[in-house]
Amino acid sequence: MNLEPVIGLEVHVQLNTNTKIFCSCKTEFGNESNTQTCPVCLGLPGVLPVLNKEALEKGIIAGLALNCDIARYSKFDRKNYFYPDLPKAYQISQFDKPICGHGEIDIIVNDVVKKIGITRLHLEEDAGKLIHSDDPSEDKSFVDLNRTGVPLAEIVSDPDMRSADEAYAYLQKIKSIMKYINVSDVNMEEGSLRCDVNISLRPFGQEKFGEKVEIKNLNSFKAVKAAIYYEIERQSELIEFGEKELIVQETRLWNPDKGETTSMRSKEDAHDYRYFPCPDLAPIILTDEYINDLQKLLPELPDEKQERFEKEYALPVYDAGVLTAVRPLSDYYEEVVKSGIDAKKASNWIMSEVLKSIDDAELIDEFPVKAKECADLLKLVDNNTINGKIAKQVFSTMIASGKTAEAIIEEEGLKQVSDTSEIEPIIEAVLEANPQSVEDFKNGKDKAIGFLVGQVMKQSKGKANPQIVNQLLKEKLSK
Repeated sequence: MNLEPVIGLEVHVQLNTNTKIFCSCKTEFGNESNTQTCPVCLGLPGVLPVLNKEALEKGIIAGLALNCDIARYSKFDRKNYFYPDLPKAYQISQFDKPICGHGEIDIIVNDVVKKIGITRLHLEEDAGKLIHSDDPSEDKSFVDLNRTGVPLAEIVSDPDMRSADEAYAYLQKIKSIMKYINVSDVNMEEGSLRCDVNISLRPFGQEKFGEKVEIKNLNSFKAVKAAIYYEIERQSELIEFGEKELIVQETRLWNPDKGETTSMRSKEDAHDYRYFPCPDLAPIILTDEYINDLQKLLPELPDEKQERFEKEYALPVYDAGVLTAVRPLSDYYEEVVKSGIDAKKASNWIMSEVLKSIDDAELIDEFPVKAKECADLLKLVDNNTINGKIAKQVFSTMIASGKTAEAIIEEEGLKQVSDTSEIEPIIEAVLEANPQSVEDFKNGKDKAIGFLVGQVMKQSKGKANPQIVNQLLKEKLSK
């Protein structure tokens, strides 16, 4: 049977506020367990939550960046369930009146643009974290409530994705946008970007969805992709062997060590959580003026910037996509270009030499060679002070030493030699040492001159001007 996957993602983005969503406790990562709590986030009797305005505004900005409709009226609800890391036995979230709805973003997979709908973006508080003992003899678990009450924006996609590659591209796009607008550091290792996958299979051409399975415990982009591949295969085999009834609505956990999903619990429906409006929080009522003021805070987004780079700098689609995927990298590139470097030359250098020298383009602000210093190096290539090969050598030294390109060139005597009186003796020696190549060239084998140029460059330690070397060689060989 020819089956089609139907995939939707629930992405939890931790908003980078200084304090929690309903109290003044800090949201810092990595502090000692249970040191960032108070009676409000612990749910002690007699306390009341107060909405963090910064969390609200960052949630709205995130919704605007995802082309969502912003609700003029929204409210918070209590989502009731019992779990050890939820001290109140309910989570303050949003149910039927979320802050944002009906958005969309574009993804590109195999050079094809596809629109993915956003069902909603709602605000909620995070739960705590369960810590299980590593000692097999200890049947114990511990709870750290530092994370309880940290503000989250949950972004729920429409079931528009049909492959693991599309889900991966969507998640990358969400991460890029959230980082661009500076509402989150979207660090999956620290839990500030988390993702659950909803997946079902159906025969091609059928409109009705199959039984939906949710996959949790996905802590990397690689895990998301691998879990989807596995689940598609698992469900396909069950359908193929006539065991479709074994595919039930449930929550499954991804086991990265075994590379498989395992059943965790039956999947709850909305009515199982007994949602009702939170009596401690007033509804959120927004004006058009307020939303328009937040709209003005949006920076140029990745798609807009990529389109501008293609037009303004005449860059190929691929180059523009790489350079605009991360905001600090796009800023670095533009600073190099505005220093007077040709746009395509700057793109080539950054994509080849700069990106291979850093582990994470997000951290390019910490790169030892700043944009202006990079531009100064490229100017020395343009004015023939050094050639491209020497430039790469100088660049490596700049990274290691922190020195400027000019200082390194001066100290190491790397200036390009363009004086013919210095180059000619080297050429004469190379021609004398390689009579067969000379003969090959005279017999019409043009490639022979490439070998001779290489020999001259080797003898000059890379400092001879290649253009002048080519010119002089051709003159001498034609005599």
